[in-house]
Amino acid sequence: MIDGKKILAVILARAGSKGLPNKCVVPLLGKPMIVYTFEHAKTAETLDGIALTTDSPQAAALARQHGIDVIDRPADLASDKARVDESVRHAVLQYEAGHPGFSADVVIILYGNIPVRAAGCIDRAAEHLVRCDGDSVRTVAPVGKMHPDWMHKLDGDRLVQYRVNSIHRRQELEPVYSHDGAVIALTRAALFDPSTAGSDPHAFFGKDRRAIVQGPHDAVDIDEPLDVFVAEAVLRHRMTPPA
Repeated sequence: MIDGKKILAVILARAGSKGLPNKCVVPLLGKPMIVYTFEHAKTAETLDGIALTTDSPQAAALARQHGIDVIDRPADLASDKARVDESVRHAVLQYEAGHPGFSADVVIILYGNIPVRAAGCIDRAAEHLVRCDGDSVRTVAPVGKMHPDWMHKLDGDRLVQYRVNSIHRRQELEPVYSHDGAVIALTRAALFDPSTAGSDPHAFFGKDRRAIVQGPHDAVDIDEPLDVFVAEAVLRHRMTPPA
């Protein structure tokens, strides 16, 4: 809780995944991937509740072992076409129905396929949202070599600059950032605003969208098998004592 505002974390995990089936429970350095997110949430000091919304029996069983409430996600909210905001709204209402008297003022969204997060980032995002009085806060990371000014489109096999420029030094690139997926914090008002149910899948972020900047390796999003090796490398590096 921050300034009297109750904060609920909703962890998202689907059994279906085209790149890596049931990836939320894929082993990662000896434990299922989603357990890392459970640990991140349970060590956060600002959360008043934690819920997992999933259609994965394995993930649900693991959540219960860790004392985390489980919301059974309906099939229509567990497909690869289902929207994040719809799944989160369902989870919030189900959690509140099971906890009479509890009403979330702030909702923290955590993806179960992100086993690497910076220490304290959940609390930082929640605190920044409350202090800045915005609609949402997302963690972002600086874009490096994949900067849009160094990208091209193809006309056949001809390279066409994505943005016309003559920049060749990294130091001259305009700073741009990508959402790293580690944490999304948003107000209840933004999440349940009727206008967010329209065609724009990003509308639930609200109109006043803020960010906290992280390092390029402070989050690792697992979408395919190669990402597992990247996450393991980062986790091993964190466990290595400094020389």
